[in-house]
This record gives sequence, structure tokens and C-alpha cells, in this order.
Amino acid sequence: MNTRKTYPSDLSDEEWQHLRILLPRKGGRGRTPKHGIRDRIDAMLYVVRTGCQWRSLPHDFPPWETVYGYFRKLGAGGDWERINHVLRAGIREQAGREPDPSVVIVDSQSVKTNFEKPDVKKARKKRACGYDGGKHVKGRKRHLAVDVMGMLLGVLILPANFSDDYGAKALLQQIAFVSRWLLFIFDGGYDKPPLIDWCQKLFGVTVLISRRIAEHGFQVLPKRWIVERTFGWLNRSRRLSKDYEERSDVSENMIYIAMIHLMLRRLHH
Repeated sequence: MNTRKTYPSDLSDEEWQHLRILLPRKGGRGRTPKHGIRDRIDAMLYVVRTGCQWRSLPHDFPPWETVYGYFRKLGAGGDWERINHVLRAGIREQAGREPDPSVVIVDSQSVKTNFEKPDVKKARKKRACGYDGGKHVKGRKRHLAVDVMGMLLGVLILPANFSDDYGAKALLQQIAFVSRWLLFIFDGGYDKPPLIDWCQKLFGVTVLISRRIAEHGFQVLPKRWIVERTFGWLNRSRRLSKDYEERSDVSENMIYIAMIHLMLRRLHH
């Protein structure tokens, strides 16, 4: 019986029961694990929310090697992305919408890393970073696609020196195509005819470029604030305030975990 005190990042009983049925089932063979899956999930949420290192997990959680090994196992199997997809459909149905969206909003965010310089050899292992000349940030770019509720459709992390249109193409190709897609919304940085033509020919959708009207000053652009709000949600997790991960696929799974936690809280208040 687990007698440890709860942390603010822990799942409630209702949230855990919802998530438990979405996790992959263990095979019938092998010994019974010493540490429960719920404790391992709570430990992952603690890392993402507080930003601590894996090795700095409190002692009342399972050993960090156990937690990290299960985290990587779920990531390798694509389970984080699958769970995000199921919970997003539940959030949309709860709001009276269709499970699959018809509008896709794409944007990128440049974040700093703790790497000294880009490494071509490490790029093959998804560990490279770059320099974004526009934002003056050395690190990586988070390319996000969200629906009109701000729920995550897909994430792709690339070196910061990769262009926005390249990242948008790569991201949209890896998202499972939905026949209900009718509209793509980009900001002015994606206003390039080759990208617009590519979206129209490949997906048969309308492309809307949300342009800034005034040169200076803050203004709320139609539909553009939705994806910016999603970036704000992610920044609540200290582990995502900066890209601390060596591998970009690990960073992507961290983002999926943060969104999964948010959606579970919304589904069960």
C-alpha cells in the first residue's frame, strides 16, 4: 500500500483510472514489478512540472532508472502521442465538437538549449541545435499544430536554424491526415507561395495567413492567440521553460506529457 504524501503534480484517482486504461498492457510473462505504474507516472509528472533532474527525484518515488526506463519505453512505442490523441478527442466531445478537427493552427517557438554549439554528427542522433537569426536564440524550434481549442495535434522539434516552412511541412506530414481538415492557419512568417501551394495540393485545404496589421505594439490576431496560449500552457511546466534534453524526441514526449496532464485535469476538473 502506498503511504507517501501526495504532490501537487500527482494524478487524482479519477485521472489515474482514465489514464490507466490507455496505457499499454503488460504481457503475461515475467515477474511482478516492484514499483507500481501509477507511482512511475506520478514521478514523470513531477519531473515535467517541477523541472528537476531524473536523478533528483524524491526518495519516496521509485528509483529514477525505473521511472526513466518506463518513460523511454512508452515514448519508443508512440504511446504518449496515442494517448494525447485519445484525450484530445475526449476534450472536443466534452465541448460538443467533432472528435477530429477541421482547422489546424501551426506555429513555432525558439527555445534555448544547454548545448555549446551545433554538432553535425549529433544531428543524426537528433541531438543538434542551431541559431535562429530572427529571434537571436541558439537552440531548437518547437513546431506545434493545434486545433481551435488549443489542444495539441502534433509536435516536431528541430534545430533553430531550420526555416519555419520546412518545419511546417515536416510536422504536417507526420500528423495523421484527417479528411475533415478544411483550413490551415499560419502567421506572417509562413507567407511563402511554395508552402501555400504545397498545402493546397497535398491536403486540399484553404490556407489563411494571419498578418500583423500594425508595425509596432501588441495586438491580438484572429485565431493566432490560440496557439500562443498553448505555448503559455507548456511554459507552466518548468522542464519545458528551456530545452534541457539531449534528444529532441525526448523533448517531444515531454510536451505530450504536459498536454496529457492538462487534458486529464480538464476532463476531471
